[in-house]
Amino acid sequence: MVVSWCDDKNCAVQQCRQYSGKPERLQEIFAVQQFCLRARGTGGSDNARVKLADLPDLSPEAATVFNEVLWARRSVRAFRPTPIPRAWVEQLLAQAARAPSGANMQPWRVHVLTGSALRRVTEQARAVAVDRERLSSLKGRYQYYPGTWKAVFKARRREVGLALYDALGLKKGDEAGMQAQHLRNFEFFGAPVGLLFTVDQSLTQGSWLDLGMFLQTLMLAATAEGLHTCAQAAWCHFHEPMAQWLSFGPDEVLVCGMALGHADPEAIENTLVTSRVPVSEFSTFHEE
Repeated sequence: MVVSWCDDKNCAVQQCRQYSGKPERLQEIFAVQQFCLRARGTGGSDNARVKLADLPDLSPEAATVFNEVLWARRSVRAFRPTPIPRAWVEQLLAQAARAPSGANMQPWRVHVLTGSALRRVTEQARAVAVDRERLSSLKGRYQYYPGTWKAVFKARRREVGLALYDALGLKKGDEAGMQAQHLRNFEFFGAPVGLLFTVDQSLTQGSWLDLGMFLQTLMLAATAEGLHTCAQAAWCHFHEPMAQWLSFGPDEVLVCGMALGHADPEAIENTLVTSRVPVSEFSTFHEE
């Protein structure tokens, strides 16, 4: 994993924090980590050979804890400005990097925005976004949404959009209110950490799937630590300006962004919990 840290400082202050979970759970996590670290290098590389039977057993509560984290994750669109220490973000990225990838290519690259760099980039992005003509002229390196929507997907998109606007008290036809909410994307919804994810342009769909698993792992890791996130497709249109503002490598393709921080518990938009279709609607069991 390659991480570019953008905080407009020559050196970031490394800060430690108190682990908020149960001490015994932290000991179990460390036991697994240390076991795997001891096994590294057996084949002349950093990869490890570890028998599954030799791994420390997970606690009986592991499944319950995982489900708690899974159900607690949601897309948060209003954050407190409370800073997140760099060491904490690095820990989350290290956890996310445990996501699987084809041939272990680990194709993700992360640009981390904090401090004055975050303020600078969001100010530049908002200046572009408020100019609708300029915004519409931006060309990303890929198309996130289809040009023509099938009815089933259009209905789901419409449902969640209306639910968000209803929570915000926005009525149909309130273009100014909807535009203001959309512009919040380009402030990372007030989060103290903005993340931008890129992949090498030589890679194909498989590596983009890998990035998706990295993103989900990162969001779950953040949720487990009491933080919140919002994955943002809105940034994909900003490839060209971001490449200039953050000095992307010539082969980097901007895929998406993510806001990271402490959720604002008073924000009405954070009350929205999106629905999911039942398993029967998206799965087919072949048993004979």
